[in-house]
Amino acid sequence: MRAALCTHLGGPDALTLADLPEPAPGPGEVLIRVTAVALNYFDTLILRGQYQYKPELPFSPGGEVAGIIEALGPGVEDLCAGERIIAYVKWNGCREMVALPAADCIRIPAGVADDAAATLSIAYGTAMHGLADRGRLKAGETVAVLGATGGAGLAAVEIARLMGARVIALASAEKLPACLEHGADETLDIATPDLKDALKHITGGTGCDVIYDCVGGPYAEPALRAMAWRGRYLVVGFAGGGIPSIPLNLLLLKGCEMAGVFFGRFVELEPMAHRRNMEQVLAWCAAGRIVPRIHATFPLSRTGEALALIEARKVTGKLIITP
Repeated sequence: MRAALCTHLGGPDALTLADLPEPAPGPGEVLIRVTAVALNYFDTLILRGQYQYKPELPFSPGGEVAGIIEALGPGVEDLCAGERIIAYVKWNGCREMVALPAADCIRIPAGVADDAAATLSIAYGTAMHGLADRGRLKAGETVAVLGATGGAGLAAVEIARLMGARVIALASAEKLPACLEHGADETLDIATPDLKDALKHITGGTGCDVIYDCVGGPYAEPALRAMAWRGRYLVVGFAGGGIPSIPLNLLLLKGCEMAGVFFGRFVELEPMAHRRNMEQVLAWCAAGRIVPRIHATFPLSRTGEALALIEARKVTGKLIITP
């Protein structure tokens, strides 16, 4: 089988197309033929050894897949060959065939295409975990999404709207129309000179109930200063390039919280809660209430090129690899 393989750390340029033996499903596993892989910003970090997870070399990028079950390992009884599934696999998704635990497989409902389904596990799974589990978002509250035009940010915009929130989307000015298409109520150029005052103005002076921060860097502190009393600041990622240092007195003065949203660890420790979240997301997708934005689709041989676009911040939504 073919695989996009990272043999040394060095970013997207380190990827080569290789032939590997086809895996066999072990006890409790299934073998899937991968039909779509959704790429994420963290894939670029893993290729440089800069992410929380550091897989042993060689490995393939791609943490979320859609595919068709080809074979069942011993002991698998609740799945059948031919069923379509999605799964969060951390890495090694950019391959033609993948063996994975049957317990990680979630069925794709009729009416949801494989490429759309492949985008749901990480971005929408993170948004559900962040906004519902960690942020305790309630209908009528105001959410500001920092980095709203990436895959994670657009997912948060959609999920927040489905939960009944008012959504302020922050991103570079030229990409903001996509946020309105996906349900944002207000948009704001994230490079606005006084981000705190701009957010306070949009909220009528009360501030944001929840901040969903995918970028970190220089935007974190001014956004926190625009937090409402008893607000919840969700730390999702650092696509802005830097891990900010936060003055803790701001949490005291605002009676607010900062909460980490570590999706991968959540899936490991609370798999049933993740499954419930994903079943809800898939139901929304089947009903047409979630429409993942797919920027472009690439063949397996162009995985490096696709990841270079993500690293260069030239993508709105998700990129799909079709092995």
